[in-house]
Amino acid sequence: MGDDHARAREIRHHGDHDGLLAPPPSRSGDHAPLDAIVVPTARPIAFLDEAIRLAGALDCPLVALCSGRVGAAEAMRRAPEGVRMLAVDCVRPGLPSFETSATLAGYGFERHTDAGLKRNTALALARMLGWRRVVFLDDDMAVRRPADLPLAAGLLGPVTAVGLRNDGFPDNSVVCHAFRAVGGRQGTFIGSGALAVAVDRVTSFFPSVYNEDWFFLLEDGGIGQVAAAGTVTQRVFDPYEDPERARSEEFGDCLAEGIFALLDDGRRVSDADEEYWEQFLAARHSLIAGVLRRVPDQPAIGGATRARMARAIRAAQERLTEITPDMCVRYLKSWQRDRDHWVDFLATLPAESVAGALRRLGLRAETTHLRRAS
Repeated sequence: MGDDHARAREIRHHGDHDGLLAPPPSRSGDHAPLDAIVVPTARPIAFLDEAIRLAGALDCPLVALCSGRVGAAEAMRRAPEGVRMLAVDCVRPGLPSFETSATLAGYGFERHTDAGLKRNTALALARMLGWRRVVFLDDDMAVRRPADLPLAAGLLGPVTAVGLRNDGFPDNSVVCHAFRAVGGRQGTFIGSGALAVAVDRVTSFFPSVYNEDWFFLLEDGGIGQVAAAGTVTQRVFDPYEDPERARSEEFGDCLAEGIFALLDDGRRVSDADEEYWEQFLAARHSLIAGVLRRVPDQPAIGGATRARMARAIRAAQERLTEITPDMCVRYLKSWQRDRDHWVDFLATLPAESVAGALRRLGLRAETTHLRRAS
């Protein structure tokens, strides 16, 4: 009984997961050319300007996966002459359907964003085009030193993914932002906001869930060989503006934080059984309740911001009451089956021209001077 209680006390929210990163390989001065910079975009067209600048500076193709407020034709017009670009209207691409998405829909937890879908589309395109090194970059990220991207790509080899560290506004969930704001120790982790990937060694996919990039970095037993190099800056945003943001994040945030805390402690994904989730969910409830108690005692935070923060955290708390240990276990089993399905799908993809790859995926695009790798 004593051992069980000790283990339960250890199951808690972890402020960072830096211990899961591999040390940078010894050849840290090497740079490698990129096959493409990939940007999922749905914001107004001006958000593409940073990626266009980087593609021009590095003489590297830019792949803009468009939806929402920007279309492929408009994105192509934004790029100056000389920038090699593939702009895709990413509408219903011909990719496998995922059991994880159906599982979330069954709980009423489906996530109405398409960033994961776009990144999976890019992985399939890159596989057919023979690309080996791509960098995923979100359209609200800025890279002050363009050379940081080929630096990260140059480290791919011993590691399968290299993330740029965010030294700007923290890219956290609403709950983690609030935890930091009330005095908690809260860091950030690398993710697909700025991530160099060895496409030819991909064994994972981006599920349609918050923290989809953390799941992409996982392998069967735990996190793959991933490292950090270079820096990126996140644009400032108000995480508390819409309580629905916190509500929609909570399942993915809870699940990913729970898995990464488990790995921090030297255990494996397979150890995340119902008993573990019962204890982690209890710790999550305590974390959120503690944040809510401390919100009124933060005089440095304006009253209007405190009110928005409290509303957002209550929305996360309400969603958390709907999450059960069984749901977490079922989702992870679905994720394992989806990973196997995805690897099988990638293995079926033939070498294609750009036009052939787009046809195979049923996509419409605009392109300039872009070819498959020789």
